[in-house]
Amino acid sequence: MSFEISRRDVLRGGAAALVGGTLQRAGLAKGIDSATNVRPLEEVGYGQVTLKSPLHLAQLENARSVLIGLSDDSLLMPFRKMVGQGAPGEDIGGWYQYRSDYDYKKDNAGLAPSATFGQWVSALSRMSVITGDQSLRERAVRLNRLYAQTISTEYFAKNRFPAYCFDKLVCGLMDAHRLSGDTDALDILERTRKAALPELPGHAVDREVVWRQGKDVSWTWDESYTLPENLYLVSAQMGAEGSIYREMAGDYLDDATYFDPLARGENVLGGRHAYSYVNALCSAMQAYVVGGSEKHLQAAKNAFDMLTSQSFATGGWGPDEMLQTPGSGKVFASLAKSHNSFETPCGAYAHMKLTRYLLRCTRDGRYGDSMERVMYNTVLGAMPLQPDGHAFYYSDYHSRPSADVAEDPAKSSASRAQASAGERVYSDHRWPCCSGTLPQVVADYWINGYFREPGALWVNLYVPSVLRWSEGEASIEMEQSGTYPDTPEVHLSMKTSQPTGFSLKLRIPSWADGATVHVNGRSAPLKAVAGFATIRRKWRTGDVVTLVLPMKPRIEVLDPAHPETAAVMFGPRVLFALATDPVVISKANVLAVQQAGAGEWRMEAKHGSVNLVPFTSVGDRRYLTYIQVVG
Repeated sequence: MSFEISRRDVLRGGAAALVGGTLQRAGLAKGIDSATNVRPLEEVGYGQVTLKSPLHLAQLENARSVLIGLSDDSLLMPFRKMVGQGAPGEDIGGWYQYRSDYDYKKDNAGLAPSATFGQWVSALSRMSVITGDQSLRERAVRLNRLYAQTISTEYFAKNRFPAYCFDKLVCGLMDAHRLSGDTDALDILERTRKAALPELPGHAVDREVVWRQGKDVSWTWDESYTLPENLYLVSAQMGAEGSIYREMAGDYLDDATYFDPLARGENVLGGRHAYSYVNALCSAMQAYVVGGSEKHLQAAKNAFDMLTSQSFATGGWGPDEMLQTPGSGKVFASLAKSHNSFETPCGAYAHMKLTRYLLRCTRDGRYGDSMERVMYNTVLGAMPLQPDGHAFYYSDYHSRPSADVAEDPAKSSASRAQASAGERVYSDHRWPCCSGTLPQVVADYWINGYFREPGALWVNLYVPSVLRWSEGEASIEMEQSGTYPDTPEVHLSMKTSQPTGFSLKLRIPSWADGATVHVNGRSAPLKAVAGFATIRRKWRTGDVVTLVLPMKPRIEVLDPAHPETAAVMFGPRVLFALATDPVVISKANVLAVQQAGAGEWRMEAKHGSVNLVPFTSVGDRRYLTYIQVVG
């Protein structure tokens, strides 16, 4: 097998062509599952997939248009100001703005100057391959050149979050190198690393721990423990020359207080900042994939199970950005106390990366189930990023009525609404962290649906799309069609340059009892192993696979201590009740919910009919995520 990598391979295949090949050539792909003795599944490239889902495409176009609308001078302004250079152009404000007099107690702008720059360069590079738009590639490369003129330790010294910003710059430069063909990106990265080193702690420092004296508490919110993921990834790109980045990644693994106890099965999630510590689990996964550490794989697997046990029905987690101690009841209590239930674009980005890594390494379909749940019920329903920087930050699951309202139905409608309803709203902050992760997570829709290994294609997400790849001497194009999850059927149609044999691995969600599969109209055996069913045959042009994933309503309780408070599930989606008054309903009536039209359901509750919709259809209506199920 040749490991020669052409420019065309880089621009079309992205991570699968460059990172995967470099790992094997350099002998660094140590991550091998000890039980199966196989390497992790390969990611497909951004350019190998064409998505056709209107919802997914609309999110990509929204993010692309906002990023294109920001001027180079505006994006470089905080860098230039922080190193004492002239800074022409428009100051876009918000968190992105640099203010030397920033006071976290009273100022709404200036918290994290330039922090999203690297994420936006990353997103532009990913989108350039997805769309084939050369101007996006050129923009990413040009921004890196302009940023390179500002590289200075002074920038990191003035920065509340030197590790956080360094991490995002690593990601942007890495993606520009592998996807946009930026030949200077790795040199710029090395200059950045040397400039940052004097202002980094040298090892993982937990959040809220003081490591720079004489600073206010906001300077303890840095996230050095998330650094290893991208450091490992860029080291893999560089092959043998990446040893200094692999060593640095190892220095910042949060072992003593996080990964070591997690690997032993000790739940230490309680009281930790939700997004960043879940994101840190992606570092554990790269410590396994690149560094070969079984301990870190075990830590990530254990932590995922712990996280799932405190997740909402949507798959979201971390009310008020905090993970909770098992048995504390605080996740349930948050339904009545908080509207900040899940940090949506950031949390979804971390969650979907983590489940992608876990699925690739374990071949366990439950991680795909979790990814699908988070996609449909959280980030795919995020409000569009606005050109002025207003972003959708939190999903709101504020839906449990207070005890007095539940006991007294005569309470006013207004008080009930205040007690129980959620809504989709923009954050008060402009250009917050979620404005950086949203463009990245929507671009990653293109690489989350399929995975590869020699002789097998794994289908993870059921989204209308076309995948192109080679199997031996054959060129293959597979089109996925259907209206899943609105309907249960998925169709996979093959085009091949010549008949060729390989295994098609189809994820069968855990809720899909009675799933069936037909090949060219004939029933085929379906047996799911670890959540995937296998069809092995010699494929020809015109072959069609029809997968049916039966959906029926089910009830999902958040907290076993409160079995009456539950969400209504249908297939992979939560059905949100369009109501502000508390909804009290019998279990039988929940399970008898009927589809009332395209994308809408109806059920009969104690005080009348209630309509329900998926999160992607909520719009500006108020809703309940959780209802009261009795009897």
